[in-house]
Amino acid sequence: MIAIFHEIRSLHNVGSMFRTADAAGITKIYLSGITPGPRDRFNRPETRFTKVSLGAENFVVWEKVSSTPELLIKLKKIGYRVVAIEQNPSSIPYQTIKFSKVELARVVLVVGNEVLGLPKEILDLANDVVEIPMFGQKESLNVGVAFGIVAFRLALPK
Repeated sequence: MIAIFHEIRSLHNVGSMFRTADAAGITKIYLSGITPGPRDRFNRPETRFTKVSLGAENFVVWEKVSSTPELLIKLKKIGYRVVAIEQNPSSIPYQTIKFSKVELARVVLVVGNEVLGLPKEILDLANDVVEIPMFGQKESLNVGVAFGIVAFRLALPK
């Protein structure tokens, strides 16, 4: 499984998601838009990032990309299935999707901006849009928490 972090604002969220990705067995992370990475503009380690990631960026391959839609189109052409995490009228409960170990190797998990989520252009490219049911008064979870819940759900043996 690979992941795309689209337009994530918080360095701490991204660092946390790197750590979660490593723990869940994600093999590559793409950072798009304003999503910060583990290195600063001078290519030095970003200490605020590494404080949260605990060095996970050294174990998970990552790459900065300029366009999530273009990347998704390329990935779909080579056989990837796109799973977007987003509250949406057409989304399904995350626990209803299941993949075999072989299928999981061709899954890309996409998460979006903390406030705006994923844009329609990306949702339209997704094979599945999943959401986590909310039972309390709050309508959403932190993006890092949501990513972790769905990543581990997909990674667990079926």
